[in-house]
Amino acid sequence: MAYRLLLSPVVVAVGLALAAGRADAADPPKGFTALFNGKDFTGWHGWAIHEKGGSPADLARLSPAERKAKIAKWTAAVKDHWKIEDGEIVNPHNSGPFLATNKEYGDIELLLEWKITPKVDSGLYLRATPQIQVWDATEPDPRGLGKAKGSGGMWNNKAGSPGRDPLVKADNPPGQWNKFRIIQVGDVTTIYLNGKLVVDHAKLQNFWKKGAPLPKTGAIILQTHPPEGEIRWRNIFVREIPPDEANEILRKSAGTGFRPVFDGKTLAGWEGAVQNYEVRDGAISCKPKKGGVLYTTDRYTDFAVQLEYKVPPGGNNGLAIRYPGKGQGSYDGMCELQILDDDAAKYVNKLDPRQFTGSAYGMAAATRGHGRPAGEWNFMLVTVQGPTIRVELNGATTLTTDLSQVTEYMGNRKHPGKDLKEGHFGFCGHNDPVAFRNIAIKPIPASPSR
Repeated sequence: MAYRLLLSPVVVAVGLALAAGRADAADPPKGFTALFNGKDFTGWHGWAIHEKGGSPADLARLSPAERKAKIAKWTAAVKDHWKIEDGEIVNPHNSGPFLATNKEYGDIELLLEWKITPKVDSGLYLRATPQIQVWDATEPDPRGLGKAKGSGGMWNNKAGSPGRDPLVKADNPPGQWNKFRIIQVGDVTTIYLNGKLVVDHAKLQNFWKKGAPLPKTGAIILQTHPPEGEIRWRNIFVREIPPDEANEILRKSAGTGFRPVFDGKTLAGWEGAVQNYEVRDGAISCKPKKGGVLYTTDRYTDFAVQLEYKVPPGGNNGLAIRYPGKGQGSYDGMCELQILDDDAAKYVNKLDPRQFTGSAYGMAAATRGHGRPAGEWNFMLVTVQGPTIRVELNGATTLTTDLSQVTEYMGNRKHPGKDLKEGHFGFCGHNDPVAFRNIAIKPIPASPSR
């Protein structure tokens, strides 16, 4: 879920009253917005996220009044630790509450510069989640934290996981300015430091809830961290990434080896309920008030499929996984992966969690809340290996499940096809004009252990 921090006018006013500076910020590049105006802390508030009771989940549990009071207290403390000098945000002792944007951001491109004194250890949070590492890469590292590898890695990721350590050391020495360019879509994060690629389409892991995707949105946060030392930030610019661009980024992050199974013009290579589907504007769409399973002529064992889908308000469809060519995709196939307008009024308080978008229908629930509004194109990547299915929706891993371990079913209705090892890929129409495009499949060679 996305943790929402609702800032009152009082909290915002406190932020406006903080230190004044002496220089304007640089103009943002085309398409970007300045997060810092070079003069004051407009648009920012204090957040002691590192203290007990300061996590996003802790704040979400508070009443609105309690939350407002806590944030106001942190924001008032900003003036004792942060200042603005020559158009730069400065923390002279790397101490005190963190500095967080009032606005929460999802898919973004972020530009900013930072400069540290020797021995500083700091960082940057995205979606209120730690962290992109900033530290002195020249300092001795007796604890083996990885300082010699440089800044820019996602240090709170699990050790050894992609993105945890930077690909190259790209730091300028303490006392010189460094420049980040960060692109984040869903959990997928790419980081450049001083023009060098240090993280390449790796997932920022959820520090607050292990194994869960990141919140859909969250604050951008400038961290403080002992020991003492000065850190400066400047030229902080953000650009919100629109869905079509985000989908292209995710398609790149999915890797190579995918082969199109839809030519964008006809239903060549598809079988089943072809009379109930049509090609419109380069997409396969289920005809209104029609349904049935449309499936590929080819059969697959282990595979990955990437595609985009768009639902109308209240729309319902699904992905047929290892479909045998007859019967229902949800029961006679390995499973149906739900495609649904979860937020439609007609579904409020009526859905079993195993019906949310990305769920293995009736068997395993996906994390809700990562789909885009009805009428927008979503990107989905599904990986099927043996009995295991992983679903990534708009860059967030919303389902990882082993269907061979499922013993409880929605409505106590068993799924006889769930252990199928081979079958077609397709769409399970349910009377709504849900559309699919850019459909490509990559067969995965079976593991020797199987």
